[in-house]
Amino acid sequence: MSNKVLVVDDERDIVELISYNLRKEGFEVETAYNGLEAVEKALLTNPDLVILDIMMPGMDGYDVCRKLRKEPATASAAIMFLTAKATDIDQILGLELGADDYVQKPISPRVLIARVKTILRRGTETVRTETIVTPEILRFGPLEVNRQNYTVSIEGRDIFFPKKEFELLSFLMSNPSKVFAREDLLRRIWGESVHVVDRTVDVHISKIRDKLGNFAHLIETVKGVGYRFRDHL
Repeated sequence: MSNKVLVVDDERDIVELISYNLRKEGFEVETAYNGLEAVEKALLTNPDLVILDIMMPGMDGYDVCRKLRKEPATASAAIMFLTAKATDIDQILGLELGADDYVQKPISPRVLIARVKTILRRGTETVRTETIVTPEILRFGPLEVNRQNYTVSIEGRDIFFPKKEFELLSFLMSNPSKVFAREDLLRRIWGESVHVVDRTVDVHISKIRDKLGNFAHLIETVKGVGYRFRDHL
């Protein structure tokens, strides 16, 4: 079965160009031209990947990403921002919200297709690894992480975690007491082909700690090395 990709941009010529090249490669393609339509199409069609512009009228790409990450039907879909917004702050925000990749316009169709295939391949490999190696539900004291439905609860209260924060917490929690360097976490969570700044990990760790509240100490900073999940309360 071919992967389904939802292409979202308010510029129709960009949508048509991307859609044409995706279909040539055997992908099933859905399209949307604004944020509200994107959310409706995503919930209706359950795409494997959403290629998403940021600057759109009504609901921008950031809001679309937030909405898709909160909906159970689309929480695990891959999201790629394809945008002209090029600053580090824009990139960090996009990744904080749970995007799997952040690509700056303009980009050649050939390079874009390569990145699409990498994201979808990585998602398949991740699912296969988690199914074999890691329990679907991780528990530590008051903290519970459900890797099947992407939920986190603390003392029985559900807390929303965007996709990358969830994956980072889940990975550290799966390897208690083991120290991981920032570069290693970037490679494991964001992948080899995604170019993100080193500060991305620090920003995500800070967001995770904020949400853990009284249990923020469970994620320790090892000075000069990286981070680890404590093996005791």
